[in-house]
Amino acid sequence: MTIKSRLAQIGVSPAGVALGLWGLVMAGMPGSVAAEPLISQGIGTSSCARLAADLNPAEGLGNPVNLLLFAWVQGYVSAANIALLEDDAKHVDMNTFDDAKVLSLVQGFCKANPDKKPVAAIDDLIRKSAKIKTKWEPGTIEWDE
Repeated sequence: MTIKSRLAQIGVSPAGVALGLWGLVMAGMPGSVAAEPLISQGIGTSSCARLAADLNPAEGLGNPVNLLLFAWVQGYVSAANIALLEDDAKHVDMNTFDDAKVLSLVQGFCKANPDKKPVAAIDDLIRKSAKIKTKWEPGTIEWDE
């Protein structure tokens, strides 16, 4: 059973998925124990074999799997931009990563590479995207105490 068909079977709407994800993010995931600390997780780190059949770029963000993936990509690219800015005061323009482009790219990549993860396609997209130079002072974001 695909992710999309299971969501439809239990009557979950795209808005319900988004609200549920927001709740998980805000509340954390109590009771989950990982063997090692994670650097990245989410739908972009799942198996292409499982994801490819559920993506349908023609349905846009009305498809809950499309919505999940696109939201994950936005967060991932935002984090990559911070790393790029800290390293060399450059970033990619996220306006060029619209849902149709991202969904088609990942779907094509996953169909051709079922043994890989969608994040590999996004990493390649970031690498190949034009970088915009801007004024940025490294260390302006302080996450450590």
